[in-house]
Amino acid sequence: MFMQKTRKSRYRVNLSSMHSVCEMNYARLCRLFSDYEKSNKADFLVGSVRVCIEVTERSRYTTIFKINQVGKSENWITGLRLEVRAYHDASMAEVHSFCTSKHLAARYNYPNHNMYQEDEKNQQNLFLADWLKNCLMNGRRALD
Repeated sequence: MFMQKTRKSRYRVNLSSMHSVCEMNYARLCRLFSDYEKSNKADFLVGSVRVCIEVTERSRYTTIFKINQVGKSENWITGLRLEVRAYHDASMAEVHSFCTSKHLAARYNYPNHNMYQEDEKNQQNLFLADWLKNCLMNGRRALD
């Protein structure tokens, strides 16, 4: 019996879901670093891990944040580096670069040279959402 190969449908970006995640990321980032307009840096601890959020660029409608996480912990990711762009006119924040990866496209063909998932950008924005939520729930100001 001849079996016909079914072709997997191409990944489609769900814009309403993406916007919702980015809007929540913006709200959480603004809560976590509420004085970003006046200050260039916020440090705090999550368990034994130090988190540093730094403003690297400001413009009228956009702020770029560099997020670094250092320290040793069994329960928490260490060595995390993110660049997040906050769009103030749209009240949205998205991952621009994640650890070693640079700017990502909204979707990728799979397989690809870099082995990104089809929805790599979406996955990174969802990770940022979970990470920010965890920081808000478990973070505390670092003693300098």
